[in-house]
Parts: sequence; C-alpha cells; structure tokens
Amino acid sequence: MSDQKTALVISAHAADFVWRCGGAIAKHQKLGYDVTVVCLSYGERGESARLWKEGKTLDEVKSIRKKEAEDAAKALDVHDIEFLDMGDYPLRFGQEAEEKVVDIIRKVQPNFMFSHSKWDPYNTDHMKTTDFALTCRMIAQAWGHNPGEKVLGAPQLYLFEPHQTEQMGWKPNVFLDITDVWDKKRAAMECMNGQVHLWDFYTRVAQQRANHFKRNSGGMAGGRDCQYAEGFESIFPTCVDELS
Repeated sequence: MSDQKTALVISAHAADFVWRCGGAIAKHQKLGYDVTVVCLSYGERGESARLWKEGKTLDEVKSIRKKEAEDAAKALDVHDIEFLDMGDYPLRFGQEAEEKVVDIIRKVQPNFMFSHSKWDPYNTDHMKTTDFALTCRMIAQAWGHNPGEKVLGAPQLYLFEPHQTEQMGWKPNVFLDITDVWDKKRAAMECMNGQVHLWDFYTRVAQQRANHFKRNSGGMAGGRDCQYAEGFESIFPTCVDELS
C-alpha cells in the first residue's frame, strides 16, 4: 500500500484553483504531496469575457482556457490535472459526472480536499460544485458503491475563499502561509490571460490574509512574520490527541 500523501482540488471552472488555492497546491507539492486538480468546466461561457469580445468561437475559447489552466498547473507543480468539460453557466450535474469524480477520489485517496464556499449567489456554479464535492465524497466512502474497491477515509474538505467574501457567509478558520511559494502562485495567475483583472486583486487578498496569519499566530507578542497567505474554512471536525 502506498504511503504517498495526496490532495484533491475540485474546481468549478478552469481558473478557480489558481486564484483560490494555488498557494496551497504549490506549498504541498513542495512538502512532498501529489496534488490532483479536477476542473469540472473550462469556464468558457461565464468567465472568458475578454475572449468572447475578441470574437473567438466556443471551441477556441475552450482550447485557450484549457491551455491557460495547464500552464498554470505546471507553474504550481501540480501532479495531475483533469478536465471533465461539463459546461458552465450553468454547470449541470448528474450520475455520470458523480461516477467520474467518485472514481477519481478513490484513485487519489486524498488526505484532504479543496472546493468552493457553501454559498455564492453571484455564481451558483461555485456553491453547487461544493455540494457536488460533498456528495461525491460521501459516495466514495460507501462500501456498497462498487464493492471491492478501496473506499475513502474521511478527508477534510477545505473551502477556499470566494470572490466577494463578505457576501458568501464564508468564515475562514485556517490560514496557510504561502510566502515561500508566492512566486509560483503569481506565475500561475499570470498564465490566466483571460482574466488579467484578477492578478492584482488576488495579490491583495493574499497580503490581507497574511496580516490575519500574523495576528492569529501571536501578533506583536511573537507571532510569525508572513507576507502572503491563503484562508480556508474547514467543514469537518479535526481529531487531535493534544490541543495547542
């Protein structure tokens, strides 16, 4: 049995994993994890406005978005990236998609997972993806689903930061220092040429979360310095042997 540590990102659109947990991906790859990213769609209809304004066709937009995501994944040292091409605005989920993602979850056997916030009235693709991820996690744990396969344990699901945080009911309870891999995240963001306006926005987000990291690690009483961080909301309880 392999003791390789793994993580899985379930991203609604091809760029979401870059903005929202690119630092966590690069950080954990550096720590020896194999991080797999699953993009349910390319974000071709709803998150590619610049390409449509340039007169691109649907197939051209999808091809460009796929290449951008692949380049970003390479910049983050992603172990594997898969595209399910489910369409967007809206994403439509069904049994076939569930079975594909359950198969991926069981293959990866992630130590932890990432997906979107539980609520997003601006982009229902996002919150439906998290509901879908939770459903697939549940199925992957079921001994009666494809008996004989290795079932999933109980990986934590971390919800990464939504775009308009205050409107989403998202409350971070985990802050990850990504300072040592910030150059990789910024390089990955700069691969997403269809959404140039977000490059500096998510730089500011990382700097703001770094301030929260410093405050919650001890602040002026000896807290760690941090220049860039990402915040996450964990869904499930943490099981520990000692409190800290």
